[in-house]
Amino acid sequence: MPKRFAYHCFLLTTLAGELLTTGCVRRQFFQPDARPPGAPALTAGTDSVRGAAAGRQYAHHGGLYNALVGRHHRPSWAASVDVPVLRLELVRPGGLRPGKVGGGFNSTSLGLNGDDGRSYVLRTVDKDPIRAMPQVLRGSFLVNVLRDNVSSTNPYASLVVPPLAQALGVPRSHPQLVYVRADDPAFQTDSLRHFRGQLGALEEKAAVAPEAPAPTAVLNSVKAFHRVYESPEFRLDQPALLRARLLDGWLGDWDRHPGQWSWAVLPPTAGFAPVAPLPKDRDMVFYRLNDGLLGWLVSHLLLPHWATFTSRFKNPRALLSSGHYLDTRGLNQLTQAEFRAAAVAMQQRLPDTLLLRALHRLPASVFALEGPRTLAALQARRAKLPELADIFYRQLARRPVVGGTEQAERFEIHRYADSTVVDVFSLTAGPRPARLYHRAFKKAETRRIQLEGLGGKDVFIVQQHGPNATSQPRVRIFGGGGSDDFQSGPVAGIQFEQKSAPAHKRYDELPEE
Repeated sequence: MPKRFAYHCFLLTTLAGELLTTGCVRRQFFQPDARPPGAPALTAGTDSVRGAAAGRQYAHHGGLYNALVGRHHRPSWAASVDVPVLRLELVRPGGLRPGKVGGGFNSTSLGLNGDDGRSYVLRTVDKDPIRAMPQVLRGSFLVNVLRDNVSSTNPYASLVVPPLAQALGVPRSHPQLVYVRADDPAFQTDSLRHFRGQLGALEEKAAVAPEAPAPTAVLNSVKAFHRVYESPEFRLDQPALLRARLLDGWLGDWDRHPGQWSWAVLPPTAGFAPVAPLPKDRDMVFYRLNDGLLGWLVSHLLLPHWATFTSRFKNPRALLSSGHYLDTRGLNQLTQAEFRAAAVAMQQRLPDTLLLRALHRLPASVFALEGPRTLAALQARRAKLPELADIFYRQLARRPVVGGTEQAERFEIHRYADSTVVDVFSLTAGPRPARLYHRAFKKAETRRIQLEGLGGKDVFIVQQHGPNATSQPRVRIFGGGGSDDFQSGPVAGIQFEQKSAPAHKRYDELPEE
């Protein structure tokens, strides 16, 4: 074994052993104030601060540490930026009042309410993922490791998204970077201590597109999917979700689980109310993990969905995997042609001038560090969007799941020589059944179709068309309990069970946020 290779192995083993077995959590991990040390006190009417930084602590490591763990976005976290001071009394006429403190495993957020009924949310730019750790490990050195990994994110990436999303017709928030004074009287309670002296992103809470109809309700994922499963009066807006998911993939935003979305229930059209996606929490845009040895190992061997943003889609399936729950239920009616058409439309709506304008929303010091490289990566990924759409489609087409609702529906399965056509009709929508679903599945793309009747007295009709009708893909039908009507001749590859699908595979299993 060469001496240099042995030395590097020894360093890696030593560092890994220290991370896994020794040490205690650093009590002063985070910087006390985003303003530079020794900065003069702010006067009462100060409107902005100069030289602030989102997280200087991420840039304190040397070259060896960066080579092993990764340089990530450390220079951007330590870069000096000029930021307006948050003044709640000036955000809206009548001001804003602090409400409930929340947040997921990383962010700390604060709801803000105005007299005019409009709601805002303030999120800290820096994150503390200690809540993702098991309680028994929260005093260990592993907390430092997880906290340091926040440097894999670009602290200002969410500022770039709004003009890009707007060009694609994807709902978007408009975050504004602000500084919270340490002596702000509105933030002096103990529950708000994490905001004092920190940079935050302030945005209106409901990211509804201004050009869309005003929603009748804005719901979280659990409530939105419950409505879709309950009644055919509500249907997911599948083309809108596809645009949003392709935008996720293009930006490298891999953390798109159901908790990262709200849903707008729009006024009824054509007999049903569309339920449209409202993306939120753009923390993982431009994520960079695998630029160090340990980061490379983690992203390739342990957590492949922690996808690094580069000029190539290195592992598209992993990149998009966090949204699997949404994708299997919200994209199950779209064809490959529709996937590709959406990707081509994205290419046309994202010219270089728009990309550059969006990137210039980064602070000037951060654009100098990341702007040219990010622009080149976005251009290269834009060219490959149809390829990404094809991969995404093929992945979802292999084992699609199609469900009814808690009301009565009629499922028709038609076997032809080259395809299997599935139609679903509502039996409660009036004198004429309304078609809820239609799609032709090609045997070359699809291995198995799972159909679920859920509630109501459903009817399942299977027909074979011609002597050469295909027996592929296999179709597995779950009636959902009760007493359904199954009508089928001797058609191969069809399996009917009156029971519900297994709990972990059920179409109507509510999402976890």
